[in-house]
Amino acid sequence: MRRFLRPGHDPVRERLKRDLFQFNKTVEHGFPHQPSALGYSPFLRLMAIGTRSGAIKLYGAPGVEFMGLHEENNTVMQIHFIPDQCQLVTLLDDNSLHLWSLKQHGGASELREEHRFTLRGPPGSPPSATQVTAVLPHSSREVLYLGTESGNIFVVELPSLRVLEDRTITPEAVLQRIPEDNCNRRSCELVEALQEHPKNPDQILIGYSRGLIVLWDLQNNKPTQHFLGSQQLENLYWQRDGSKFISCHYDGSYTQWPVSSDNRQSEPLENTVPYGPFPCKAISKIYWQTTKNGLPYIIFQGGMPRASYGDRHSISVIHGSQQTAFDFTSRVIDFFIIFSSDPAAEFDDPSALVALAEEELVVIDLKSAGWPAVHPPYLASLHCSAITCSHHVSNIPLKLWERIISAGSKQNIHYSSMPWPIDGGTNIAPDPPQRDLLLTGHEDGTVRFWDASGVCLHLLYKLSTVRVFLTDADPNDNMNTLGEDEWPPLRKVGTFDPYSDDPRLGIQKIYLCKYSGYLAVAGTAGQVLVMELNDEDAEHVVDHAEADLLQDQEGYRWKGHEKLKTRDGPVRFEAGFQPFVLVQCQPPAVVTSLALHSEWKLVAFGTSHGFGLFDHQQKRLVFVKCTLHPSDQLALEGPLSRVKSLKKSLRQSFRRIRRSRVSSRKRRGAGGNASEVQEANAKFDQDALQEMELAPVQRKIEARSAEDSFTGFVRTLYFADTFLRDSSRHCPSLWAGTNGGTVYAFCLRVPPAERRMDEPVRAEQAKEIQLMHRAPVVGIVVLDGRSTPLPEPLEVAHDLSKSPDMQGSHQLLVVSEEQFKVFTLPKVSSKLKLKLTALEGCRVRKVTVANFGSCKTDDYSENDLAVLTNLGDIQIISLPFLKLQIRYPCIRKEDVSGIASCVFTKYGQGFYLISPSEFERFSLSTKWLVEPRCIVDMPEVTSNNHVHNKSGTESAARKSSPDDCGEDERKSGRLMEHALLNDEKVLKEIQSTLEGGR
Repeated sequence: MRRFLRPGHDPVRERLKRDLFQFNKTVEHGFPHQPSALGYSPFLRLMAIGTRSGAIKLYGAPGVEFMGLHEENNTVMQIHFIPDQCQLVTLLDDNSLHLWSLKQHGGASELREEHRFTLRGPPGSPPSATQVTAVLPHSSREVLYLGTESGNIFVVELPSLRVLEDRTITPEAVLQRIPEDNCNRRSCELVEALQEHPKNPDQILIGYSRGLIVLWDLQNNKPTQHFLGSQQLENLYWQRDGSKFISCHYDGSYTQWPVSSDNRQSEPLENTVPYGPFPCKAISKIYWQTTKNGLPYIIFQGGMPRASYGDRHSISVIHGSQQTAFDFTSRVIDFFIIFSSDPAAEFDDPSALVALAEEELVVIDLKSAGWPAVHPPYLASLHCSAITCSHHVSNIPLKLWERIISAGSKQNIHYSSMPWPIDGGTNIAPDPPQRDLLLTGHEDGTVRFWDASGVCLHLLYKLSTVRVFLTDADPNDNMNTLGEDEWPPLRKVGTFDPYSDDPRLGIQKIYLCKYSGYLAVAGTAGQVLVMELNDEDAEHVVDHAEADLLQDQEGYRWKGHEKLKTRDGPVRFEAGFQPFVLVQCQPPAVVTSLALHSEWKLVAFGTSHGFGLFDHQQKRLVFVKCTLHPSDQLALEGPLSRVKSLKKSLRQSFRRIRRSRVSSRKRRGAGGNASEVQEANAKFDQDALQEMELAPVQRKIEARSAEDSFTGFVRTLYFADTFLRDSSRHCPSLWAGTNGGTVYAFCLRVPPAERRMDEPVRAEQAKEIQLMHRAPVVGIVVLDGRSTPLPEPLEVAHDLSKSPDMQGSHQLLVVSEEQFKVFTLPKVSSKLKLKLTALEGCRVRKVTVANFGSCKTDDYSENDLAVLTNLGDIQIISLPFLKLQIRYPCIRKEDVSGIASCVFTKYGQGFYLISPSEFERFSLSTKWLVEPRCIVDMPEVTSNNHVHNKSGTESAARKSSPDDCGEDERKSGRLMEHALLNDEKVLKEIQSTLEGGR
């Protein structure tokens, strides 16, 4: 049989690869990009958000998430849940309706699209005749009422989405019963709102754009009462007892109307302009909520004075003498109120206001004094300030975890303590096996710590570096401070703030040691801060040190931004991570690489000019190394003058092309005719075009010129205890890789602990490796005698890793953009290489060592390289033999920002930005998989309209394979099944569900 096997094909290895590797995109963290619609089901206690790209996302209790995507990728305009059902309807901007259902599959609920439908008019009719503007799912759960631009109201049957033409409510039918002197045909154009009577399902309220409101009797097909408003109508809302309703209008007013039984025109009870008397913006939506104390809650969107506050995005809450206009930093898409959904309840008793803005979700507690915001467990606004970098730390020790949470809780004292009010469904996913942190650096100089252990990305703690520096904004300023007599009573809410006081504050690199609690962050203006965790507020002086990376160079002049000015004297810091030393790189260029060794108390940093090493225990600079090439003038211009450099390079390119054309014409000489010259020019243009098209995708590995710009740019830094001088003694070392394919190795002498403060750390350059192809070095790893990557600092001391093998020979793995190369240590002789660009036509963008465990047995795991390329593919490459194991397409190659933002975890997962506000989470491992797994119980509606939870109907379908659920689930499933199969009503419902599925 061996003769017939392909070279390199090993059946045992192929089976093992199936047990180790599997690619899944599991969950999207963060806030949906460009939300466009909001819906809520008080019956299911689920919220739905639609986006401009056609996505629909459902959220309930933490961990309960569902996602669907319309094939059309059109904007979702409206979302409506079918009353007392696990179904909802979406309306898209192409006028199509889509029916979605939550169905059981494999022991969990799934969101599926059941039907789609587009309302069509008679042949030759204009599009406005059937353009849907209002949707009303009737409480009978049998029909939808669709209001249109033409004034017609069509009735659509559920779930078939078939138009019942004989039940259409036409403008002509409405006008027949209304006196002609009150309205005309144009009064019934464009249905703005449809609302069902809360006590009589046979009556609906129809609101037309021009102000006419009609109470329509569905049984007798006639109006029972009509109301004539003087202003353009925006929306309607019934009061709970059905005796009155409220309308809101384009001029910023709202009106109460009484409802009687006789067919006559009703006069308004009261008309109010809350922010008058000057012209105001439209009130687009309103709620009138009754309470036990008799004072209603009036909650509305908009209505601000046009001249002074026309640019504000607000939702106002009025309760007796209390009035607040919640001011959002982005446009409000929609909002809803959570109140008592029990039909037998006498009052609404609102508990929470849920507002969807364009950039965040804000929930306000209406039960607590002062109406504080509720801290959301999901839908975090990741981009409240633009994300500039990210860093993942796996398996956080419990003590550090609790200290971070404690620091975060002190920051959240202004939030409400009310439980999360949107709590539908049940999370049945297993508990996360470990505690993981995702740290994001932001443009405003903050670092946010996110709990990335499970499905919900939850903010634990926010760190700000601004207090160290002098900026235009005072950190003690309170944006929410209002004078007692200020009108309107605006109050800022939400966390979204896209504006940075100073772009130099931006965080570029983060490194956290989970064992010691040391944190290093580096920024745009060359600042490197080293911090330690303190459980109490403290006031102290931050030590300063400067690292001049151009000290041995002459003739260079920095043309970029200046360094940040620091505060003199003691600075007060909140509990949490507090900086104790600041290293300022000179020139103050962007810090491009960062490494921290908490056991040796050293921090290394690199910029486009060089790199340095700092002893943060003695607070002393150990050394700096300039990596600039004489041609690296671009590196001295800084990021803020990059536009000039781009223009300059473009001009130079065009000049070269022009010179080439001129020289080619001269070479042809006078003897050549015009056609030959034209042919030569055409050939040159074609060759140049081909070269430009092929360059970004694939090129040969060939030696780059040392004169290429940014060759001194330091891409990676790495600490290792290895054999650098000879094979008998190992020592601490620092490795640095540059954009020009150079690797520097420095031998370090770190004094023992008892003399650590008395003797200085010394460094001496031991090696310098120049890769022949000069491609940028993106990763450096040292493998021990067992070909295992060296453990992290303090990992062995905490008994979380085996001690590295110091008996066998060590190996150095250098990863450049174009190839992987293994060298022996200490001789640094080439042993093995894999030419990725030559074979695959791609370049390495991100690389990390990941541990992959077998899903079949806990006894086997291996370390491999996880590699992301510029084509968006992820490749897994074995160590130490550099064999390609498997390749997965992950990110579109056009998504440059997504590829740049990708971060791998230690156990074969990863995150990348799919929008400024969302991380896509993926897994490469069969063993480590974090994905939503939840169930929505199908409640039962009894004849008296009271709602009871009946977990049986849904749980009966939870018979899954042994691979899908554990032993406990199987036992509970069998017990539940036995109980339910004796219930005749349940059996009938299951049968009807199955028949509907067919």
